[in-house]
Amino acid sequence: MANSPHSSYNIPLDFRAPPPSPVASGRRSSVANDEILTEFLHRSLRVPDLVLPNRVFPRQNSKIQNLPKLDFEKLNPNPNPNHAINFEVIDVIAQTGCFELVNHGISGELLASVVKSGGGVFELSPEKKKVVSRSNERSYGFVEFHGDEKESSEEFVWCRDDSLRSEMEEIWPNQYSNFSEIMETLMCEIENISEILLKWFMNGSTSKRRFDEDGTRERENGGSVCYIYKHCPDGGIVPDDDKCMDSLRYDVIRMLIRGSEHPHTLCFHVCDGSSEFHVYSKKGWVSFSPDNDALIITIGDQLQTWSEGKYKHVIGRPIFKGKQEDCVSLAFLYNPPPPTPTSKGQKDKTISLGHQILLVLILVFLYNLYSYIFT
Repeated sequence: MANSPHSSYNIPLDFRAPPPSPVASGRRSSVANDEILTEFLHRSLRVPDLVLPNRVFPRQNSKIQNLPKLDFEKLNPNPNPNHAINFEVIDVIAQTGCFELVNHGISGELLASVVKSGGGVFELSPEKKKVVSRSNERSYGFVEFHGDEKESSEEFVWCRDDSLRSEMEEIWPNQYSNFSEIMETLMCEIENISEILLKWFMNGSTSKRRFDEDGTRERENGGSVCYIYKHCPDGGIVPDDDKCMDSLRYDVIRMLIRGSEHPHTLCFHVCDGSSEFHVYSKKGWVSFSPDNDALIITIGDQLQTWSEGKYKHVIGRPIFKGKQEDCVSLAFLYNPPPPTPTSKGQKDKTISLGHQILLVLILVFLYNLYSYIFT
């Protein structure tokens, strides 16, 4: 018969082809009797459980006691190639991606006041925090978490933004002006130190010319930000290893997202009182015991790009163990801002000393010529 499926094809398998016209489906599927095809469809349509293996998360390599220390007092504003000792330390810093800056010149009183004032930000009510919460439209404010209710930390992002100032002055009118002034003072000190450090790091590099001349194009996302962390106490109880590792992985993922949102050259960590400091990279992570009076600095992604991979980009995280109270740490992400248009306009309007002298001589000549003609 013309409509019979077996009239044109010789199929030895016990398999019926679908009819040429649509028919109403019954209670059972047309392949319900074919166990092999049913099992194949079941496996194909099922979404697999995505479980990250342990090797995806970087393993701890070792625990080191000391990081390279750089004495800021011995660094001149202009790098001198004859100072071989400093450049030997900088070469070590290039490999580790992290170091301690001693004798940096920032007073301990200023650092303590910033930490104390920064901790007051988290005393706001949850309703006020939602008013100034981070979103896709703004890169500042409180960071909301959607995971476990017992978060290990809270975050607040501060930057030089007029919108942030106006919003914070509405919900925190009495304290924000003082807090913002202290943050601005410390940020200026860190920026001055960063400029000197970048000159030393880029001295002799093949990308020095690119850093000096093409830096404006590379710094489209210029501007510095500060992450303020409130570390919740653990009550002196050592947590379960699995829970501790899960919390650690979650924090590292957040730091990776933070690094992609804010390109930077250097990151200054203020974390006095921390029991450990973890340094993460693609090769793994290490921990060490930091000094209380030193600033911990990690290399950013921008510096790794400018140096063509000489300096390794890492991320850092302070650890507070056995604390009975909340601890506050700060991470200043420094990125040199592009030159403002006003500075260029002021430079164009400036008259050099030679032109001023020439103008005076012309005026004197015209005055003498005018007097000679009319006398």
